[in-house]
Order: sequence, then structure tokens, then C-alpha cells
Amino acid sequence: MRGLFRILTAFSFSILFSGTGISQIQVKPLPIDASLVNEGNSEYLDGPSILKLKDFFVWGGSVVKGKDGKYHMLFSLWESGPDKADFVTSWVLESKIGYAVSDFPDRDFKFQKIILKGTRFEGDATSWDAQMVHNPHLKEFEGRYYLYYIGSKDPGEAIAPDLDKRTRVQQSQKIGVLGFDSFEDLIAGNFERAKEPLLIPRTRVKANHVVSPSPQGTIAKPDNLVMVNPSVDYHPETREYMLFFKGNIYEPGWKGVHGVATGPTPMGPFIPKDDFIFDIRMPDGTLASAEDPYVWYSSKYSSFFAIVKDFTGAFTDGEKKSLAILKSKDGIKWETLDHSLFMKREVLVNNGSKIQLDRLERPQLLLSEEGIPIFLYCAASVANVNQKKDGSSFNVQIPLK
Repeated sequence: MRGLFRILTAFSFSILFSGTGISQIQVKPLPIDASLVNEGNSEYLDGPSILKLKDFFVWGGSVVKGKDGKYHMLFSLWESGPDKADFVTSWVLESKIGYAVSDFPDRDFKFQKIILKGTRFEGDATSWDAQMVHNPHLKEFEGRYYLYYIGSKDPGEAIAPDLDKRTRVQQSQKIGVLGFDSFEDLIAGNFERAKEPLLIPRTRVKANHVVSPSPQGTIAKPDNLVMVNPSVDYHPETREYMLFFKGNIYEPGWKGVHGVATGPTPMGPFIPKDDFIFDIRMPDGTLASAEDPYVWYSSKYSSFFAIVKDFTGAFTDGEKKSLAILKSKDGIKWETLDHSLFMKREVLVNNGSKIQLDRLERPQLLLSEEGIPIFLYCAASVANVNQKKDGSSFNVQIPLK
């Protein structure tokens, strides 16, 4: 038994519990069915375990198992090419949400169609999500499906004449949701689009270059400037839905911080709390920077868990830009584990090779009925994709043992 639960490699994570009769649970990523491809000036992964589309950037994807037994993914995508803006600009201005489906949870996802775009494509440039939609987070509650996502619009040059369009749109990102009864309805467009966002930032604190700043002296809350990276689950003890999100603060440089809002139904209304969650500190006492939380409740352990991208290594003892895991009893007060490294920026492929990645983020999970991770979905790129125009990003599906 001790051998079963020992630390096998750094490419794994452990969850420690007291009072459960289990000293340690081992979850280990398994090899994926993919290979390294060179094309033009870029390398990328391709194969059955990869969702990649010609002439598109592909990014974060979220999966549920449908009532039909198939696996349904909603994911971010947007057009790429030499006449398009680079990745770091184009995701903010052009992101859309696509739909893919597979008979398997970890391979062979086939793109079906784009199911959500900015409303400007329908002739409405004024909606809160007129410019772009991004960060899909797909959940099923009580037999109904919910797509949580972020959207934004350009508030206009007159609002912030010193800012470029990308910055104006980025600083206007908010969280919304739409519900649907079946994926047939989703494909057919039989859903009501969110007319208003679920949540908007309560503070807009930044020293300069900010859209619609808060009055001088305002103290930044967790939902400062933006509300992005939604992750939602039900708390069976409080009987509330908890919507976790990321905001931005500046001390004076940028960092991602997190908060939570609670509501009575999957559609809200959600009320944000003032608590900064994932409260991990740097040596100078300031909050450590992270983003992309995926939060879930495990009935097996009566606890919440979260995976986040750790920018500084503060969560993972030095593994910068890796994925970290945290735990909480109530979803408000969080702590790291003795072994909080969830995953390095690397994947094992089925020929035995280990592929180093520059980006491995937007983690989303498929869970067992008891809330144990069994498949991981991540946005990824082999090289730094920020200045690329060639669509060399992809979504990777990783089985977990």
C-alpha cells in the first residue's frame, strides 16, 4: 500500500487528507496519442489527442459527457493567417466559441461549427459581448447544460482616447452564461443569449491607462478591472452555486487575483464576496499571481479543489507557469498541499518522448461521480505563441490514472 501511494515522479500530483484513512492519493498523467510536427517556422502537436484546426488558433476547451454517451467540447477559436493580427492581439479582438464532439473523452474530437460569436456579426455593436467571446466553461446541473463564458465590446475611443482598441476591449471583459437543454438545441441555436452579463467589475483601480477609472482612493476588490476565467460548482452544504473568477490588480505591475460570487441557481443572480481567495503570498507579503482556475467539489472528500496557472512559482515551490492544485473546505479559505505541483509544462506522448511546452493553461477537467479527476483538457503551444499568426496553438486531452 505504501508503494501505491509514494511519489512516483514530478510529473504527477498528490492530494493529502487527514482523518480519511488515506494518507495520499496519487493521480498521474498518462501518455497522449500525438506527435511533434514542424511546419513553416513553428512546431506543434498533432494527433488523436489534439484538437487543432487549419487556419485557426485553438485554445481552452471544456467537456461534459452528454445524455447520448458522447463527449461534447466547447472551446475558444479564432481565425489565423498572415493577414490576421498576432495571437496576443487577435484573441482579445476575434475569439469565438466552437463545438466539437467525440465518442471518447481523450481523443478524436471533431469540430462541428462555431456556436457563439460577438453580436457585431449579427449587426449589434452595442451588446456587452459584441466584440468577442472566450473562456468557455461547460457544466451540467440537474440535467440542464450551462455555458459560462466571457465577452467584451469596444467602449469607444472617446471613453479612453489614450488607449488602443485591444486595451479598451480587454479592460471591458465580463462574465455571462447561457443555458440549453441539449446539444441538438445548441447546434440549432435554440437558446436565449445572455442579454446582460452575470458579473461586472465593482472597482477599476489602476494608476494610468485605464478605461473608466474608479475615484481616487478606491480600494481594489478581487473583481478589479475585469471578470474572467469563470469556474462554477455547487456547494452541497450551503446549497449555493459558487462562481470563481479572476480579476487584475497592479502593485505596480500586473498580477491575476481571484474572487468568488455565490447564487441560488446556475444562472444566478450571483453576488461577489470581498475575499481574495487562493491567498498565497510572495516574500514581500503581496498576493502571488495566478490565473485560469478550474474549481470543483469532491463528494468523496467533502472538499473543494482548484487547479490554477502559477505565474511566479509561489504555489508550486518554484515551477513558474506550471499548474498548481489547492484545497478548501468552504471554497473561501484555500491552502496549498504538501505536493501542490499538479503538472509541469510538458506532456508524455505514446512513443515514450516527453515534449516540453511553452504554454499549458486553461485547465478543465472531466471528473468521476465522486469528484476525482480522470481527464484533463488544456490549451497549449510548443513555442511562445504570442507573436505568431500561423494558428500553431491547440487543445490537448490528457488521461489521468
